[in-house]
This record gives sequence, C-alpha cells and structure tokens, in this order.
Amino acid sequence: MLDVRRLRLLRDLAQHGTIAAVAAAHTYTPSAVSQQLAALEREAGVALLERTGRRVALTPAGRTLVAHAEEVLAALERATAALAAGRDGLSGPLRIGAFPTAMRTLLPSALVALGEAHPALELSVQELDPAAVPHLLRDGTLDVALVHDYDLVPIEPDPALRTLPLRDETIFVAAQRPRTLAECHDEPWILASRGTLCHTMTVRACEAAGFSPRVRHHADDFVTVLTFVAAGQGVALVPELAAVDVPAGVVLTPLATRRRTRLAFRAGAARHPAVTAFAQALGIRG
Repeated sequence: MLDVRRLRLLRDLAQHGTIAAVAAAHTYTPSAVSQQLAALEREAGVALLERTGRRVALTPAGRTLVAHAEEVLAALERATAALAAGRDGLSGPLRIGAFPTAMRTLLPSALVALGEAHPALELSVQELDPAAVPHLLRDGTLDVALVHDYDLVPIEPDPALRTLPLRDETIFVAAQRPRTLAECHDEPWILASRGTLCHTMTVRACEAAGFSPRVRHHADDFVTVLTFVAAGQGVALVPELAAVDVPAGVVLTPLATRRRTRLAFRAGAARHPAVTAFAQALGIRG
C-alpha cells in the first residue's frame, strides 16, 4: 500500500524540483525527505527517481505516479468536502489568502456576509502576492485564496489547484498627463518589488511596447504608487481595483491588457461547503 504522505512529497518534488525545496516546504530535513522517498520507491517496487550528481529527477514511473498522486489527493479533498457537507452548519477555521488590493476592496464585504451567515466559521486572512499562493494551498496552510494574473503573465496550470473567475479589470498608465505606454519610454518608472506578478507584468508590457522601464522607485502599495505619480516621481501601471481616490494631478490612460482575479482552492474542494460559502459571499455563482 502506497503511503499518502509520501505521495505528497513526491508530488511536491515534481513541483519544486529539489529535495531541499521540498524539505523547506514541509519543515523537514533533506535527509528525512530522501528517506521517505526511498521508502516510497520500496512500496512502489520501481525506481521513481534518478540521481545525476547531487540532483534528482523523476523517472517515467515517477511521473506516472505523480499524476496518480494528484488524483488521490483530489479524492481525499472530495471525501473531506462530503463529510463537511454532512455536518449541521459551518464551523471551524477557514484560512484565506488575498493580494493587497483585494484585501481593501473585495474582501471586507465578503467577510461581513460570511460572518453573518456562518458565525461559527473562524475566518483568518493572510496578505500575499499571488506568486506565493499555490504552495500555501497545496500544503494546507490556506484553504482558499484570491489570486490574479495578467494577459502578459498568465497563471501556469497547476494540477493540484482549481480556480473560479471573479472579475476582469482594465490596466491603466498612471501619469501626470495622458500618455500611451510607448510615450513613457523615457520616463522614470515606479515598479512593484521584484518577484511579484505586478513587477513582471509592468516589465513585459514595456518590453512589448519596445523599451525596458527605467526604474526609479519600488513600491507595492498602489496608494503609495499613485501618490508618487502625483508628486512627479515617475509613471506606473495601475489596475482598476487600485484606481480609487486617485490624487489630483494623476491621469489614468487605459491599456488593452487586462488583469483577471480568481478564487483558488485545492482540486477536489470545489464542493466543500466552506469554499462554496466563501465563493457565494464574493458574488460567484454556479
């Protein structure tokens, strides 16, 4: 019989690429992860990993088992959802991840509605960049999350996760006068921190317009970004959700590129009553 915890480690190795990364994700030592994977190989009766120097890669049998592991883990999520649906009322923790603009705009009213409808739910929220969300959903740190992606930075498919669409937004050039993106090639830029989706989107949008942005400032809070634009510190790209209470002197020019917000959760959890209740509180139907 294959051990589910070891299957999860193999799945995460396929996702993260190294035993050290898997160990860090599970707060194990690399030696402990290696021992568990070796035990899984003995259970499977075939080689699942091939070692080249200090690195490991999945064998064809290993990749096959990862695909089945995704099905097994999704089935366990469905079983958990079915048991939860059989209880009277919703209770217990619901751990939510969300990006900053969603925290300010989409989440407050949803939390109020959810709390009024299901007072025994223990709601907790963590502010995150969407790039950090998939791992935290996979390892169970989060139950649901609001994530976004852009036309120029699409979400990579993840067999462990599912999403439901929530809204699409326009992206604007924020400047002190109407400017197309191409007209901003010589301007100083205000970008989000490296590694965030917003940073990557801005860089790719500028490159698609034929230039690389000349970065003067880094700021992740769009209120700060717009304040800096008003102060003549540069130009920026700002999504529609963040384009509220725009300071005097800032002009927003829409672009064709879009940002999409989705509700994300683990595969198999779509019918969990807490996930369904949160989706309804956000206005997602069906």
